[in-house]
Amino acid sequence: MKIKPLKDRVVVKFASEELEKTPGGIYVPDVAKEKPQKGTVMEVGSEVKEVKAGDTVLFDKYAGSKIKIDDVEYLIIKEEEILGIIQK
Repeated sequence: MKIKPLKDRVVVKFASEELEKTPGGIYVPDVAKEKPQKGTVMEVGSEVKEVKAGDTVLFDKYAGSKIKIDDVEYLIIKEEEILGIIQK
């Protein structure tokens, strides 16, 4: 299944990150971290100007709407909710 976002919306696939380990040996899950989330732009709407498919972007933890398709989590967010593009 493919999603085509409308207007200024962007479909982002969550990036999988390694669990962070504290000095005491405890693993900290992503949900407990207070940092921006990271993902890859999969599709963009017709009014999106700054990002394109394939860009790795940062966004707030509570931005957009989460959906799950074929056991893969995606996020549909407005372009203005994207904090930045990670340059490679």
